[in-house]
Parts: sequence; structure tokens; C-alpha cells
Amino acid sequence: MIDSFFKISERKSDIRTEVTAGVTTFLTMAYILAVNPAILSDAGMNPHAVMIATALAAVIGTFCMALMANYPFALAPALGLNAFFAYTVCGSMGFSWQMALFAVFIEGIIFIILSVTNVREAIFNAIPVELKKGVTAGIGLFVAFIGLQKGGIVKGNPSTLVTIASFRDNFHTSGIFALLTFIGLFIICALYIRRVKGSVFFGIIITWIIGMFMQVAGIYKPDPQAGYGSIYPTWEGFDIGAVSDTFGQCFSLDFASISLADFLIVIFSFLFVDMFDTIGTLIGVAGKAGLLDENGRLPKIRGALLADAIATCSGAVLGTSTTSTFVESAAGVADGGKTGFASVITGSLFLLSLLLAPLFVSIPYFATAPAMIFVGFLMIQPILSLDYTNYGESVPAYLCMLIMPLTYSVSDGIAIGIVSYVLVNLIAGKSKKLTPLLYVLAVLFMLKYALL
Repeated sequence: MIDSFFKISERKSDIRTEVTAGVTTFLTMAYILAVNPAILSDAGMNPHAVMIATALAAVIGTFCMALMANYPFALAPALGLNAFFAYTVCGSMGFSWQMALFAVFIEGIIFIILSVTNVREAIFNAIPVELKKGVTAGIGLFVAFIGLQKGGIVKGNPSTLVTIASFRDNFHTSGIFALLTFIGLFIICALYIRRVKGSVFFGIIITWIIGMFMQVAGIYKPDPQAGYGSIYPTWEGFDIGAVSDTFGQCFSLDFASISLADFLIVIFSFLFVDMFDTIGTLIGVAGKAGLLDENGRLPKIRGALLADAIATCSGAVLGTSTTSTFVESAAGVADGGKTGFASVITGSLFLLSLLLAPLFVSIPYFATAPAMIFVGFLMIQPILSLDYTNYGESVPAYLCMLIMPLTYSVSDGIAIGIVSYVLVNLIAGKSKKLTPLLYVLAVLFMLKYALL
């Protein structure tokens, strides 16, 4: 029955592979259960309540994706948008977190309308095939860059912006942390080369166990004040009733304290970034999973976009910032996930995390970062099929993949890719290949940078 409903055999997969892929996706994105409450608490929200809302929003969104689109994509409150929520909307703009949640809710309603009326699908299909390859590769580089940071291999530098971390300084904490990231990467590579099913997942677990042994041997020495806690799994109680602090608070409004113009700007900003982060992630992960058709289109994309919109509305009601499709879904795809059953497993683990959240979020970054770095390698492979002799196609794709990791933004990468695609081909006298929607998107992106 499961095989028939999710078309597992039809997509040349099996239940064991889908289960492993679902677990892998969860492990690579479980950090959001800890990171999201930490960020949104700076907006004045109860971190305990936010943690529950984060897990429930992920459950709703991921199950919707599985049942409405049958894709191995997982959803959760998006990084970047939660920082915009806390530090810009509730910080410099002075909005209450309740009002910010209401803006997220309105954004979700607008997305539902756009998804039902095929506007978002039309935007997805309007992006040229070669540019989609650039998006896929750009997301791969972006994911790898995040992995390098989370694993402690690269760090900020005032002169060069980023630089490689020192392994000798603070060897027993940050040095070992970065070393374990490298060890995990080599383990995953070796397992993948030997065609071990679930290589990414098993690499995460093996690396975590190696880290535990290093702590037992005294090679790794926890220093909580420096941000390096114990590697051992933890177990603590969890009060699910805390969600009442944020549930439904998006409707507790005081419109007299804000201007309509500011509120519309906030909604548009959420709308803009979420739309193109989601589209970029769907293109990248679907491309890696081999789910795009010969025209570079994603069948059943309406269901995928609708699941994303429903999750955003649900998350706002529960008490969290915009919920979106996670790039980390690529880790499960790399482990062979091709159907919504993988998403069912991921969603189920998020549901289980309500009881076991402290245990799951105790998985250290050095165990999940190697998976992100390796998945980045897998995702850049579409650039091998780029037609590099056709500069009108390949240069915008190159700019797209270059901008994403350097600006830390999927949507900015897509924006530069589309604007450059239109300008390069327009100036080169190849305007026939440009659709009206591409012109509209290019103008909107340029207005965004000029006015916002």
C-alpha cells in the first residue's frame, strides 16, 4: 500500500532507502530546533514555546509536502527569514513579535492564492533550464559554505572576510571540532564511493560516536563558556504546554502602533525572499533527485508550493517565523530519497522530537556539517552539462552560482541570475528567447535593490 501510494518502485527506490533518506534529512536539519528559538527569543518570544512551534510547523509542512506533492522535501522555519524577523522587523523597525507573526500569516495567505492561481508555478517554469542548473550548483556551494562554517573549518576575518580556522589554537575545543568535521567528510566520501546505502546518515552517526570517544579520552575538552559543550547525548523533560505562550498570538494586534506603509514593506519583504528561496530550493533539490522533466519543470509543483504556503500560515499561528522548504533536503536526496515517504519519515521524527528534542538537538555540528559539505559536491554536478560556448546562457548561470554563497542568499543568487540573463541577451540582440515574465521579474528585482 505504501509503495503504491508513494510510487516508490515506480521511481526506482525502495522503502528502506526512503526511510534512511528521511532520517538523514531530519538529522541534517534538526539544528533548527535549537537555532530558531535562540534567534526568535531575541524578539522577546519564549524560546521553549518557539521550539515546540518550530517542530509542529515542520511536521505540518513536511507532511503536506509528502501527501500533496509526493516529494522528498522537508520544511521548517527558514534561516535568514527568522533573523530578518527578529533583528529587522522586531528590532530596528520596532514591530512587536505578535505583529511580525501576523505579517508572516498574511504572507502565507497571499502565497496560497498565488499557488492556486498558478502564478508561482509560472515563475518557476519561466526560469531558463541553463539558469536552473546554475541555481542547483549555487545552492550546492551555499550548503557547502554553511557546512564549512558550522563545522568550524572557516571563520570570519576582518581583512579577507573569511579564512581557514587554526587547528593549533584552542586545539582541545575548536581544533578538535574542525578536525572531526574533516574526519566525518572523509568517512562519508569513503562510504559513498563504496556505494553504501545511507552513507550520509551513517557518516553522521559514526562521526558523532568518534567525537564521544575523543571526549572520553580527554582529547576533546568541553568549554561551555566558549560555546563547546559536551558531545554526549542529553535527556531532559519537555513541557509541550509552553506553546500556549505563542499560539494564536498573531491575531493579538495593535495596529495603532505601526504605519500601514511599514507593514506592507514587511509583508513584501517576507513574500519576496520566501518565494525565491523556495523556488531556488525546489529547483536545486529536485534537480539533484532527477525529478525535473526534460523541460526543467517540476511536475506537481503546485502541490509543493501549496504545502509551503500552508506551512507558513500554520507556523505563524503556532508562533514561529516563515516556514519554507529546506535546502538540507538535498542530504536525504543524496541518500536515495525520491518520494514523499521520505518526507513522512522526516515529519514523524520532528513529531517525535517534541518528546526527544534535547536528545536530537544534541547532535553536534561537526557530525552534520560533513554531510552538508558533501551534499554541496553532489549538487554542483549539473554545471558539467552547461553549454559554455553559449555565453548568453552560461554567464548568468555562473553569476547565479557565484552570488549565492558569497551573499549568503539563495534569492539574491536567483535575482542576479535573472537580471543578468535578461540584460546579457537583450544587449546581445537575442531578445527572442526572453519571455514577458522574465522581463517583469528582472524589473522587479532591480526595483527591489533600488528601493528596499
